[in-house]
Amino acid sequence: MANLTAAICVIGDEILSGRTKDKNIGWLADQLTELGIQLTEARIIADVKEIIIRHITDLSDSNDYVFTSGGIGPTHDDITTESVAQAFGVSVERNREALQRLEQHYKGTDIVLNEVRKKMADIPNGATLIDNPVSAAPGFCLKNVYVMAGVPSIMQSMFDGIAPSLKKGTIPTRLTVQCQTGEGNVAHILEQISYKYERVSVGSYPWFKPGQFGTAVVLTGLEKNTVVKAASELCVLVRQSGYEAEDAV
Repeated sequence: MANLTAAICVIGDEILSGRTKDKNIGWLADQLTELGIQLTEARIIADVKEIIIRHITDLSDSNDYVFTSGGIGPTHDDITTESVAQAFGVSVERNREALQRLEQHYKGTDIVLNEVRKKMADIPNGATLIDNPVSAAPGFCLKNVYVMAGVPSIMQSMFDGIAPSLKKGTIPTRLTVQCQTGEGNVAHILEQISYKYERVSVGSYPWFKPGQFGTAVVLTGLEKNTVVKAASELCVLVRQSGYEAEDAV
């Protein structure tokens, strides 16, 4: 069993410099998981056309969906739109519908819809618009690439709008077994479970609290019964080795 796959490409020098902290990757991962779409990769790249083109092409070829955030504003360094268009060999044009949305948004405000702001209505030929309920300037979808804003509130509102149109997969079952010992003491058991249950992903995450430590073992898979069985056997083996293990939750 395999789900649809997706990747996110976060575009922006401000993320790489540390000035702005990314809040989109984790949020999108949660949303995709609930749709039964597996996020296979997250990349953070610079505002450089050649770099954007290379990564978009690669991710588009290897995933069912690609989501980008950042670089679709009105300034000189907002080059995501033209880069994505070039990646697919299409031109960028002033989109009438996008321009109308901007005109309506700025109408009656003190903000002038100047030529710089009108740049946000430039959309690759053949792309479909992605609604922006927050600030009107739309994103777009070209092929299997969904281009969205970098501001978290805007990006999230855009994704909420397109989520119903995405193909759904199986929501994975995820169970956690808390072992009251270090992961080095149960590593051989985790390897055994992982080998026996090939369709179950087994992750080991040590934790520390004042005066105690332990290991959270997370088992994930698309077949619920298999995940439950693997978690149950893990508990038994850990206890047989002389360590405490809480039932999976």
